[in-house]
Amino acid sequence: MAHPIEPPPLPETLAATVLPSHPSPLYPVQTEPPPVAIPREAARPSVARRALGLVRRVLAALLSAADWLFGAAALVLGLAVLATLPVLQLLSLGYLLEASGRVARERRLTAGFVGVRKAARLGSIVLCTWLLLWPLRFVSAMASSARLIEPGGAAQRGWTIALWLLTALFMVHVVSACFRGGRVRSFLWPRPIYLARQLTRPGAYAKARDAVWDFVVRLRLPYYFWLGLRGFVGGLVWLAVPITLLAAGAKAPLVGVVGGLLLALVVLYLPFAQVRFAVENRLRAMFEVRALRNHFRRAPVAFLIALVATLVFALPLYLLKIEIIPREAAWLPSLVFVAFIFPARLLAGWAYARAERRERPRHWLFRIPARLAMLPVAVVYVAIVYFTQFTSWHGIASLYEQHAFLVPVPFLGL
Repeated sequence: MAHPIEPPPLPETLAATVLPSHPSPLYPVQTEPPPVAIPREAARPSVARRALGLVRRVLAALLSAADWLFGAAALVLGLAVLATLPVLQLLSLGYLLEASGRVARERRLTAGFVGVRKAARLGSIVLCTWLLLWPLRFVSAMASSARLIEPGGAAQRGWTIALWLLTALFMVHVVSACFRGGRVRSFLWPRPIYLARQLTRPGAYAKARDAVWDFVVRLRLPYYFWLGLRGFVGGLVWLAVPITLLAAGAKAPLVGVVGGLLLALVVLYLPFAQVRFAVENRLRAMFEVRALRNHFRRAPVAFLIALVATLVFALPLYLLKIEIIPREAAWLPSLVFVAFIFPARLLAGWAYARAERRERPRHWLFRIPARLAMLPVAVVYVAIVYFTQFTSWHGIASLYEQHAFLVPVPFLGL
C-alpha cells in the first residue's frame, strides 16, 4: 500500500520567505486568536458589590457573636439549674473542671466555654418553646374559667375546641422548628409543609433519629459526670480532715486552730490541683504536690491572682446561706454560684497555662512576694468560713459545703 509523500522540512530562514501567509494544504498556518481586552471596570468588582459583601460579612460576624453570647448565657443558666438537682450536680462540677482543663491545655480563656454553640441551640429551643406556651396557657385558663362559670355551656365548648386546635398547632410548630435545627429563626418560620415533605421521604425518621442521637452523644454527659465524681472525691480527700478539725473548734479551740491552719494550707494548693487533675484526667495527679510547687515557681503572680479570685468569688455564696431559700427560687443562688465560680475556674486554668508555657522558674523577687501575699489571703478566707457556721441555716454542717472546691450544694430548705 502506497504511503502519501510528505514534503521535507524547510530551513527556518527559507520557511520564513517561502511559506505563504495564507493556509495551505501542505503548510497550514496556525494562528492564535488575538487576546481579548477586558475592561478594568469589568475585571474588578463594583463598589456596590464590594460594599454589599462587606455588609454581609459584618452581619454574619454580628450574628455569630450574638449566638455565642446567647450560648454563654444559656450555658450559665443550665449549669445553675443542674446545681439545684441532687446527683446531677456532679455534671456541673465536671463541666467546671473540664473548662479549667481546656484553658490550661489550649492556653486561652475562650477555650473554657466548652460546647457554647450546643448550649445556644438548646437554649433557643427551651426559650422559644416557653414563649410559645403563653398563648396556650391563656386559652387553657379561659377554658378552665368557663368550665367553672357555666359547665357544659357554649363558652366552655368554644374555649375547649380552641385549646385543642391551639395545642395541635403548637405541637406542629415546635416539631417543625426543631426539625429545621431548633434555632430562633427556625421558630420564627418553621415551614410545616417542608416537614411534611421530608417525612414522606424514605429514611426520614431514621435520619432525624440519628441526628438527635449524635447531638446527645456529643454533649458527653457521662464524661462530665465521671469527671465531676472523681473531682468531688479528690477534693473531699483534701478537705475532710481540715474541715473536721475546724468544726471541732467550737468545743476544742486548739483543735480548731490546727484545722484552720491545715485548711489555709489546703486552699493554697487545691484550686490548682483540680486543674492538674482535669488536664491529665488522672485522680492521682490531684495529689502531686511537688509538681504544683514547680508550676507555682514558673508563674507566681498568675497563681496569686487566680487564688484571690477563687476565694473572693466564693464568699458571696455564704451570704446566701444566712436565710433559707424557698424551693421555687433555688436556681437564683445557684446562678450566683455559677456566675462567680466559673470565672474563678477559668483563671485557675489560665495560671496553670502560664506555668506550662515557661520552662524556668521566675526570679525570687516575684516568687517570695507572691507566696507571702497568698498566705494572709488564705488565712482570712478560713476565718470567714469558720464564722459562717454561726450565721448559716445548717450550722456546723455548712462548713463541709465548700462551694469553691466541691459540688454546688442546693440552697434548699429541706
